[in-house]
Amino acid sequence: MSLSLQNVAATYAAMQKTAVSPGMEARGTGGFASLVQDAAQGSVKALQQGEAASVLGLSGKLDLSQVVTAVSNAEVTLQAAVAVRDKVVQSYLEILRMPI
Repeated sequence: MSLSLQNVAATYAAMQKTAVSPGMEARGTGGFASLVQDAAQGSVKALQQGEAASVLGLSGKLDLSQVVTAVSNAEVTLQAAVAVRDKVVQSYLEILRMPI
């Protein structure tokens, strides 16, 4: 195989179609907005599960270890959401400080 521009371009295009990093599989054509919406919905779901587990734990219908696991998961999810929010605000403020 000769190393011509056409061969390199064809090989690169073929690799782009097949090579996918773990966790980066195609989810559709929604784009970034869809990705953010899915992440937000997942976060809300985790928080609701933690709240529901704590209510079930208070009523004695759920084991203490399951309650602790669900609440810990909700706490980590909330911390991650706050960290992302802080980074978005920080980036926005950095853009505002850029000279025109």
